Amino acid sequence: MPQEATKPLAGLRKSGKALWSAVMRDYELDKHETVILREACRTLDSIDSLQHLLDREGLTSESSQGVRVHPALVELRQQRVTFARLLTALRIPTGEDSGRTQTRGGPRGVYSLRSGAAS
Repeated sequence: MPQEATKPLAGLRKSGKALWSAVMRDYELDKHETVILREACRTLDSIDSLQHLLDREGLTSESSQGVRVHPALVELRQQRVTFARLLTALRIPTGEDSGRTQTRGGPRGVYSLRSGAAS
């Protein structure tokens, strides 16, 4: 991979840059994997921002219905799920299993119609 492709992408913040650098230092990625890594880095930066917001404002907020769970907490949970899925799609080995890659299949591709199937 060209040297410029290993540099962190513009716009990434601290956590995203750290993830990008760590993965690109240790692994050779195909183009489609680089796209997944880019989105994982952006998602990680979003997670950090949401966590900082919650640290400042707390886990609840006032609404017209009274005290409710802060909307950022719901989004933080969703971003964490997305981040985990992106990392799974990359199939990067965990620290505990440094010698083997994940064996789970990646996301399923597009389904095609069987011949003769009605439109």
